[in-house]
Amino acid sequence: MIRVPRDFKPLLEDLSVSFRRPQTARRVIFFFAAAIVVVGDRTVSAVIRLLAIIEPINPSTFHRLFSHRRWSSRQLGRVIARFVIDRFCPDGIIRLCGDETVDGHRGKNVYGKARHRDAVRSSHSHTVYRYGHKWVVIAVLVELPYTSRPMALPLLVALYRDRKTNQSEGRTHKTPAELMAGLLAILMHWFPERKFVFAGDNAYGSHAMARFAYRHRSRLRLVSKIVPDANLFEPPPRRRGKEVGRPPVKGKSMPAPCQVVASKQRGKNVTVRWYGGGWRNVEVITGTGGWFKSGKGLVPIRWVFVRDLDGTHRDEYFFTTDPSMAPREVIEMYGGRWNIETTFQELRAHLGLETTRGWSKMTVLRMAPSLFLLYTIVVTFYDTMPDSSTHLRVRSWRGKESITFSDMIISVRHHLWIEWIFEHTPGGAAVRKLSAPVRKLLDFGLAQAA
Repeated sequence: MIRVPRDFKPLLEDLSVSFRRPQTARRVIFFFAAAIVVVGDRTVSAVIRLLAIIEPINPSTFHRLFSHRRWSSRQLGRVIARFVIDRFCPDGIIRLCGDETVDGHRGKNVYGKARHRDAVRSSHSHTVYRYGHKWVVIAVLVELPYTSRPMALPLLVALYRDRKTNQSEGRTHKTPAELMAGLLAILMHWFPERKFVFAGDNAYGSHAMARFAYRHRSRLRLVSKIVPDANLFEPPPRRRGKEVGRPPVKGKSMPAPCQVVASKQRGKNVTVRWYGGGWRNVEVITGTGGWFKSGKGLVPIRWVFVRDLDGTHRDEYFFTTDPSMAPREVIEMYGGRWNIETTFQELRAHLGLETTRGWSKMTVLRMAPSLFLLYTIVVTFYDTMPDSSTHLRVRSWRGKESITFSDMIISVRHHLWIEWIFEHTPGGAAVRKLSAPVRKLLDFGLAQAA
């Protein structure tokens, strides 16, 4: 078996219990470990070539691991989510962020494949489309003492299916925002005693998402963007005596956020944590009111106008469904949302997102979500490793002071090569006894290969 840090063994034991068959659990864990070490495309054949070095295997067994074996990626996510939250967020409010990303996929008969707008390559005046899968991802923001920014660790993933696919399968069509609301409901169900704050971009700043957060206001707060001319109203007046007729659903009209900003010459200067983990001086104007949509009701919110005093970012309007939330918290929570974009980029660069080749329904619904969870496993594995277990903690150069995900995955790969692959391969024990200069050269080669 794989030699892992002592703190990491409970996770492997919980993963084994979550599977119906112990043999399937062993194969999935071995497959995940090999997928971390493999570089290049994350195809089943590439992983099998590495596993064949360690022990004799039947290739067809692993080719059918994602398409035919009975196991649940949702249950896998539950075990990892509980381990991660118990370790990194044992108390207090759990900070979440979410977004969707398009996973390009070649092939004509790929399940769930459709044409999606590529937000990375598109602009306000030009739209770029890609064919593949759109994954809705919810991640937990984790502060680590050796990083310069919070890490966004994926916990749950849902595939967005287009309307045609949903109709053919007799399923109710759901937008990405509705899928995200479902993922939030799952997390609240898994952790009934915890409170959450969720940050999403303007796709999740709809009135429907605000109503969802308001219904669960005792446990969930939403932070997102809001339109400058949002319809704001005072709370409905209380009814007096035996008044007849339908009770009012809103009070007097209030100025829109853009009108309040235009009427004030200057706001309050605040220093906040900005995108990427740095600090920025901004000008803030804030207010409260009830966001109203006809036929949908009134949602109490706090809106926050932000102007970057350095002039590098455009003016923005944010809001939260918790009117008591401080403007600084709103800005920093939305700025932390950007870390999930970094997670998507690192998934493509280091874990082979968009290089899978599965096309059947079960393979599609399992393989890409497993890569998202693999990112969380790598960060958690790295954090549980004692300093004595590896000396490749940082790939340093002039000006670099913090550890990044590339440092983490290099160290984890180094640990797996030394403690797992070389331990089980013929002649591998001799590699472990190499002299210090040769070991240093070997470590450099592993780092370059990563």
